[in-house]
Amino acid sequence: MKQTQLFGTDGIRGSAGEYPLDRRTVLLTGRALGQFLRRSHAELRVLLGEDTRESSRWIAEQLAGGLAHEGVASVSAGVITTPGLAYLARINGFSAGVMISASHNSYRDNGIKVFAHSGYKLPDEGELEVEENLFRLLESAGDPHGESAAAGSRLQPDKSLRAHYEDFLCALLPEGMDFRGLRIALDCANGAASAIAPELFARLGARVTAIHASPDGRNINLDCGSLHPEQLQARVPAEQADMGIAFDGDADRALFVTSQGRLVDGDGVLFVAARHMAAQHRLRNCLVVGTVMANLGLEVALERDGIRLLRTPVGDKYVLEEMLRRNSNLGGEQCGHIIFSDDHTTGDGLLTALRLLEIVKATGRPLHDLVSELRVYPQLLVNVQVREKVPVEQLPEVGAAIRAAEQHFGTEGRVIVRYSGTERLARVMVEGRELEQVERHAGQIAAAFRSSIGA
Repeated sequence: MKQTQLFGTDGIRGSAGEYPLDRRTVLLTGRALGQFLRRSHAELRVLLGEDTRESSRWIAEQLAGGLAHEGVASVSAGVITTPGLAYLARINGFSAGVMISASHNSYRDNGIKVFAHSGYKLPDEGELEVEENLFRLLESAGDPHGESAAAGSRLQPDKSLRAHYEDFLCALLPEGMDFRGLRIALDCANGAASAIAPELFARLGARVTAIHASPDGRNINLDCGSLHPEQLQARVPAEQADMGIAFDGDADRALFVTSQGRLVDGDGVLFVAARHMAAQHRLRNCLVVGTVMANLGLEVALERDGIRLLRTPVGDKYVLEEMLRRNSNLGGEQCGHIIFSDDHTTGDGLLTALRLLEIVKATGRPLHDLVSELRVYPQLLVNVQVREKVPVEQLPEVGAAIRAAEQHFGTEGRVIVRYSGTERLARVMVEGRELEQVERHAGQIAAAFRSSIGA
């Protein structure tokens, strides 16, 4: 199948105001999506959601203008989490849902993420058709500075939609369960979680302390949230909290902090959730779907309980595809995208937090105890800025460094090298039993990238 040029692993990404997120191209993207939807939907309505970036509203309004040009109505949920947008689009019968967010990136970036009316991300063939429509429109649109560059539609957010999503989350807990007696600290990343997370957990009875919950349009993910959990790690013991929860900008991922300040990533969440679900005979096929980045220690720990870990390429869309293919109901990524497919069609940081707190409450065991049997192998991820994404097999120096590492570790370690789907980065992951050797080989591979194609 032909590959898309603009849609990456998580929609269209770029710098707000620059191609492909300039006003003209965004408006034409709305038209392209409208043309795609007209082929298969009788009632044409699209739900739009935003994170807290200063550019999110105008991008949403440009999309709405393009959709309106094709006879497609737009409804705005305002600031909402990405999984909240996906749920609301599905449950309310929208033709599609579009989230305006660049997730964990800085405020200067933004993105357009499209969900089908099913609540699942638009499949590759759908993204390709939208993209082909867009390129045709760009070719025929004429003056890039003409009227189409400013023909957006004003949006008035429907705040009741966010409340509907919160009700859905609360209803997922077992009857009679709440979080009274638990104290939790939240890092909302100055993003979409700021609008719902503190209220949600307080409603469920927890004593809540929230930090980085005052978005100003430019502070989303700024030294906070799941990418920078250091302040939360210090705050949790200081507040004598039972748990800390760090979200990213659009709250589709979450990382956790134990009462002692230890960080628990997605591997830890998968370990705790898989064991609990298996003990209750709710883990279908005794299978968990992770990615190539999942720690080797997770695989070893799950095997002790007769649970198999299946790996996919990086990207929650690939995890979900494999979950559906294998009839699995638990999967996710080390970065905190966790999918409970019995509950939702996509990874949801708020839902993950609810499920983890539910396990703590049901077992009476603190988080640090639940993860104590997971031995994490030393793993180092190095990001290297690159000028271009040259296939690794065409970089002899990089290939030699990778082979040297693989020969050293054998079956007791792993080397994963890939390019980011959203940024000009080479990601080098090395894992093994000895930290010193992990650091040495990761450094050598990263140095080879820098000397070959470093920015």
